[in-house]
Amino acid sequence: MTVPAFLHPFAATGQTDFITLTHGHGSTVVDSDGKEYLDAIASLWCVNVGHARREVIEAVTTQMTALASYNTFGRWTNEPADRLAEMIAERAPMGDARVFFTNSGSEAVDTAFKLVRLTHQLLGDTDRVVVIARDGGYHGTAYGGTSLQGIGPNRDGFGPFVGGVEHVGRHDLEAVASIFAERGHTIAAVIAEPIQGASGVHPPVPGYLEGLRRLCDQHGALLIMDEVITGFGRTGTWFASSAHGIEPDLVTFAKGVTSGYIPAGGVIVGPTVRGALEADPTMVLRTGFTYSGHPTAAAAGVACIEIAEREGLVRRAVELGDRLHAGLAALLADGLVTEVRGHGAIWAVDLPGSPEVGAHEVPGPLGESAEVAAAAAAEVGAAPTGSASEVARAMVDAGVIVRPIGDSTLAMCPPLVMADHEVDRLLDVLATVLGS
Repeated sequence: MTVPAFLHPFAATGQTDFITLTHGHGSTVVDSDGKEYLDAIASLWCVNVGHARREVIEAVTTQMTALASYNTFGRWTNEPADRLAEMIAERAPMGDARVFFTNSGSEAVDTAFKLVRLTHQLLGDTDRVVVIARDGGYHGTAYGGTSLQGIGPNRDGFGPFVGGVEHVGRHDLEAVASIFAERGHTIAAVIAEPIQGASGVHPPVPGYLEGLRRLCDQHGALLIMDEVITGFGRTGTWFASSAHGIEPDLVTFAKGVTSGYIPAGGVIVGPTVRGALEADPTMVLRTGFTYSGHPTAAAAGVACIEIAEREGLVRRAVELGDRLHAGLAALLADGLVTEVRGHGAIWAVDLPGSPEVGAHEVPGPLGESAEVAAAAAAEVGAAPTGSASEVARAMVDAGVIVRPIGDSTLAMCPPLVMADHEVDRLLDVLATVLGS
């Protein structure tokens, strides 16, 4: 079979056995053969309000018939972008915030990277250019984010990278403190995900995020919280930073802001950065994107936040998490999985017989062949029948989509509208596949 013209991200370059999706509704997507799948990963950590929501479609359609697109450079603005910025600022984990819009999480991270360096330049701290990042962190695939992320296979072959980045162990607060002690005057910022998602769903150890905030305060650095996955209710608060009592200086977001209906992302800018940027009100902020504050995307974001408020989806994330946790804990007690991790409505399990591939995400495409999966498992010394990609493939065959990460981890991140009986189906299929 000839490879398609579409060169897919995070897929084998010669892959041909793709599953063509045609439509969706609620927590379900449907392929071109009419087969239904329970979407237990919310497309890719993002479809919080579920598929085919009439309210979002109508908001987008109405906006496109009025003003589908226009730039927001200079004096130009539009009502949906202004309204969405206000709604996000009201829910931000820090007060007195402004919102800068991008098109994706990758662009949001690169913008935050630029803003921390610019802030210190404006404040006269010209030596502060270094950003500390964590092993296992995923911060997008633009050059700034690729330089910051700590997932080796996602960096291989793409260097040289942006300079001035220091990596530390996933939960190694002492290593961060040591870098600050040695050369704190050069540190511009620390970046961290409240929950590392793409490397296998790793919540922070107690006190870790609070420790990062304390070190940044002590040494005059800024704290960036990458909430591209955790933002907009995913963990039971609008932003996961709030659950830890953390007030970041910058927050990156994407995914859940529009539930993926139209690409959008951004950076929430806190008071310290605002103060530097606004000290000279005539200064021109020379960064941005053609589609920053895109009116149609912003209309989708407004509709998604309104749905989440009206239907209590932030609270629903906690209920989903409790049900998932209980079911996954039962699998752990039965010896079908070796570890359960998560918080709110984002969870993962590790499988027996498959060693974890460090902190690295080695994607296992759901459509890959059994031969490819077996070869990948053999390379890390694992039994092919125990690999995450094989289990995920069997679950797809049974009509449930989960995300394989590395050779040992399965991640689950359901739409926040998923019903209890659908959660139970996810757990039942997972138990059946693992039991077989």
